[in-house]
Amino acid sequence: MTENMEFDELIHQHARTEPAHNDADSDSTDLLFYEREYWASGFEHIAGIDEVGRGCLFGDVVTAAVILPLGLILEGVNDSKKLSEKKRDALYEIIMENAVSVGVGFVDAETIDRINIKQATRLAMKRAVDALDQTPDYLLVDAEKVDVQIPQLSIVKGDANSQSIAAASIIAKVTRDRLCQGEWNRLYPDYGLAVHKGYATKFHREQIMLLGATPMHRRSFLGNLIGEQPTLF
Repeated sequence: MTENMEFDELIHQHARTEPAHNDADSDSTDLLFYEREYWASGFEHIAGIDEVGRGCLFGDVVTAAVILPLGLILEGVNDSKKLSEKKRDALYEIIMENAVSVGVGFVDAETIDRINIKQATRLAMKRAVDALDQTPDYLLVDAEKVDVQIPQLSIVKGDANSQSIAAASIIAKVTRDRLCQGEWNRLYPDYGLAVHKGYATKFHREQIMLLGATPMHRRSFLGNLIGEQPTLF
């Protein structure tokens, strides 16, 4: 793929449709195992749900809910952590172009500290589902449960086993990374957020020790790291 490839050509290469009851013999259809099962049971609008930033020291946990058209195959979609930034960005545009609906949910550091990261992740997932403009018939969730009255299945390593969850993983990851590289990095330029995205790298920990925690750092994650160190603002 070249940098100047037309977007429509890229879409043509990466998105195609085939019958929902297709045999799952080829690699390109492996990630549709769960979707085909529930499509065949009459659940047309299946939302995949995933999160990113659960283990970060800084910033919101971000989740996405993605409903893809029945039978759509997105070539190259996989767990966002296994993809290059360039590939994620390209797939983000393809998913946004092809999805029936996309919802994104956020929960901030103060709430994470107050209710714990597990409950904050579930809350962010609920917000992502609520943000969809098409009510899903069924949810496929990456190793969690969403507090909504919609039938759902929790799948361990769901982003590697379901195309819908993998698509949600990409949307959540690109959304959060762009915040780290843009708005959040402009607010706190001395912490290296554009590089480490809020994770506990050596440089990030050193800057917290040197400068103190910002209002967007998760104090419940810092332990003894900040101790008596100063706090911004």
